[in-house]
Amino acid sequence: MYITRALEPLVRRYSEHFKVVVVTGPRQVGKTTMLKHLMEEDAHAGHERAYVTLDNTAILQTAKEDPALFLQRYRPPVLIDEIQKAPELLPYIKEIVDASDQTGTVWLTGSQPFHLMKEVSESLAGRVGVIEMLGLSGAEISGVPSEPFSPGRDYFVRRATASMQYDVMEAYDRICAGSLPGIRSLPEDLRAGAYESYLDTYIMRDIRDLSRIGDELKFRRFMTACAALTSKPVVYAELARIADIDEKTAKTWISLLVSSYIVKIVEPYANNLLKRLSKQPIMHFLDTGLAAYLTGWTSPQALEAGAMSGQIFETHAFGEIYKSFLNAGQRAPLYFFRNNDKKEIDLLMERDGTLFPIEVKKTASPSRKDARNLNVLDPVTAPDVAPELSMFKREIGTGVIVCMVQDTFPVSERAWAFPAWAI
Repeated sequence: MYITRALEPLVRRYSEHFKVVVVTGPRQVGKTTMLKHLMEEDAHAGHERAYVTLDNTAILQTAKEDPALFLQRYRPPVLIDEIQKAPELLPYIKEIVDASDQTGTVWLTGSQPFHLMKEVSESLAGRVGVIEMLGLSGAEISGVPSEPFSPGRDYFVRRATASMQYDVMEAYDRICAGSLPGIRSLPEDLRAGAYESYLDTYIMRDIRDLSRIGDELKFRRFMTACAALTSKPVVYAELARIADIDEKTAKTWISLLVSSYIVKIVEPYANNLLKRLSKQPIMHFLDTGLAAYLTGWTSPQALEAGAMSGQIFETHAFGEIYKSFLNAGQRAPLYFFRNNDKKEIDLLMERDGTLFPIEVKKTASPSRKDARNLNVLDPVTAPDVAPELSMFKREIGTGVIVCMVQDTFPVSERAWAFPAWAI
């Protein structure tokens, strides 16, 4: 059964304003399924669009060797799948769209953002709207409207009222099922095999396309180490030790995981009014089901009771907040902070000169003490800041404790408790 995707209105809007629309994202998150669904809606309205995939070897050969002939066969309006496999097409697409004022005639998908974006930016600058798509969000699974995470009473109450409530075990069911539509629709006992196939068929193949990996067993061990350290600071020496590689290779392999949308690196927040201890970013797996599979957790019950319970819940909450921005076509203004006293704030959101601290706790009974670290941000509001540092002053907005409460409410004068199921 098709699940309505939050990005559908954005594809429509971009198609009204850009000649080319590109949807990028990891394999198997539903990019093509969503665009084909929109094509079917258009076809019912009398607007036909051709479809072609470059996963087909014979078609790919034509696209690479004779792009002009390929585009004579597949004339716009057209959806071309996996465009990163034939960047030779892009200059010819540019010629075609430049010959007409019509918008939205070419839709493209791709699963290698850096390689793809380089070609797109050089060939289609000013003509292309780029949309990033990740796996299913909690809002999409529950069938409720998506909106960007926006700390404040109105947002908290609106989301808690509109969203589908679930308990902690349902949360871990969703964490283990992951966000890939095809895998999460399978019975629980078949998902491990599906993830193994996903690793072999898609991830390792894409990694081989991006870079020459000399020892795939070591790379698999490296991925498992990253999954075990999700929501933790990136320590290249530790990752290198676990995978039996050097630090330079560890940095290269992290870049490959980022390029393949396997992990997201969250940079530390920088402000000269705050004394930071950590300049290390933190790392989150973008599919919690893949992280759980790689680290050997075989059931939601075992994961909820196990050693990774808290950190994978934090990754789950991060993923929901992050996707809420991507699904609105916005950059996610999220950072990580730790000060000299080793006090951490899991996420900092910066918007319009205001900082919104976000803590993630796997609890159904949050209290004032869960917001105790929020005062580490107070120096950015100091009234007596030296003139040369005044540019670093910020307001501090409503803090958030993202947790498993049944409703939303203030836990202190500085922070509200907010349920993870309502993001």
